[in-house]
Amino acid sequence: MMESIASMAMGMSAASFATNYSLAVTKKMMDSQELAGQELAKMLEAVPTPAKGQYIDVYA
Repeated sequence: MMESIASMAMGMSAASFATNYSLAVTKKMMDSQELAGQELAKMLEAVPTPAKGQYIDVYA
């Protein structure tokens, strides 16, 4: 009986650790993707927009 309780406690501890680890990795990935998105937005703001009517799409 005691072995099964200890085994279940170890299993729950391992599952909790795996969940916390996965959550931490996901949060780190989301933070880095947010930073990359902000840098991309800065890069796009630096690109000059063409004057209106400068390009004509003749294939439309």
